[in-house]
Amino acid sequence: MKKLVILDRDGVINFDSAQFIKSPAEWKPIPGSPEAIAKLNQAGYRVVVATNQSGVGRGLFDMDTLNAIHEKMHKTVAAAGGRIDAIFYCPHAADAGCDCRKPKPGMFQRIAAVYNAELKGVPAIGDSLRDLQAAARAGASPILVLTGKGEKTQEEGDLPYATEVFPDLSAAVDHLLGNGKN
Repeated sequence: MKKLVILDRDGVINFDSAQFIKSPAEWKPIPGSPEAIAKLNQAGYRVVVATNQSGVGRGLFDMDTLNAIHEKMHKTVAAAGGRIDAIFYCPHAADAGCDCRKPKPGMFQRIAAVYNAELKGVPAIGDSLRDLQAAARAGASPILVLTGKGEKTQEEGDLPYATEVFPDLSAAVDHLLGNGKN
């Protein structure tokens, strides 16, 4: 059974934008993130992305565009020698009342069901409080990175119990794999 790690997308793997990432051209990897995903794969981890994409529900971009953005992400990670095993996303607007939009744990519960996995102890890496809350509610281990919205999230506080904090995905992965400097 492969180990599982769950990553948020915007602000963790790629640079975030207050205006949403609406095209493949706007998707730009954070330096070191594709290589960090490759390290996870090489260490036997299955890497799954869980991302809120309310831009779909709001009509800011369509599913073809979201797929094209994810295709660019897959190619970028593959060029670094890595692989993202699956992408789970919530396409709903914030007011839709779905159970999959983080901070609700629905997306994490879907991941657990698809992989027939217990999420207890599964690292879930995000840059926003709602990423960490969804992880904690699903029983996963929340990890905050200070890229994207991470610094603001840390300043605002109220992080779930036992949230670990790292400068970026690369540092978090080094820690998970036991070669961290923390």
